[in-house]
Amino acid sequence: MKFICSTCGTEHEDTATPPAYCAICTDERQYIGWSGQRWTTHEELARAHSIRFEDEAGFTGLGLSPDFAINQRALLIPTEEGNFLWECLSVVTDEAVAAIRARGGVQRIIISHPHFYAAMGQWSDALGGVPILLHEADRQWILRPHPSIEHWSGDVLKLSPTITLIRCGGHFAGSTVLHCAGQPRPGGALLSGDALQVIMDRRHVSFMYSYPNLIPMRTSDVVAMRERLAKYDFEDVYGYTWGRNIIGEGRGAVDGSFERYLRAVTG
Repeated sequence: MKFICSTCGTEHEDTATPPAYCAICTDERQYIGWSGQRWTTHEELARAHSIRFEDEAGFTGLGLSPDFAINQRALLIPTEEGNFLWECLSVVTDEAVAAIRARGGVQRIIISHPHFYAAMGQWSDALGGVPILLHEADRQWILRPHPSIEHWSGDVLKLSPTITLIRCGGHFAGSTVLHCAGQPRPGGALLSGDALQVIMDRRHVSFMYSYPNLIPMRTSDVVAMRERLAKYDFEDVYGYTWGRNIIGEGRGAVDGSFERYLRAVTG
């Protein structure tokens, strides 16, 4: 049985009994739930949760209802190569797969970092064995190996004329953002995962090694991220969950946030 951690939502390899612990949650960037290590399964999740589809500021978003674990939402990104699924969820339903197929299916699953690996193998299988693209620097965090996983390396990978992956690092060594040129609005968008966290005022981003445990990101990593993103223009920034987006003037918001963060953690 493929057990799923109830705190982070990550699927594990087949075992007869639940693992002793979730390696994602024992890492200092995450945490074991206050009631101890708890597990669920796809079957239990599917009985208690559905997958909602909603417009997310011009993209099609999908996420679990009611909320579960870290509660990331995924986005369907239309491209010249077909749809890409950005991020992943912890359960697959027949209804969700049918809804995705009605929208043209998925050619690739792309995930920003290990906290959102979720049930990526289950999703690949349900969508016809589509490739799962992960950065090789985070290879050690794959808790359910799968034949559809492909690794990319380096700091930049252009997937189509309008879609570029950029390794930002910082939160995880392979933390990745996705740059969309010209969509969903003419100025383009940056899908930031947790490398740049859209904060609650939705006018800034911030940078943490651990968000739940409040460990700041090293200034050297933030400076390196700023340099890697410097040449990309974007109007909007899409964060990790529903509504955590900066719609309009996103490039300026990110630039100002780099400066604000570095002022706050130096001196």
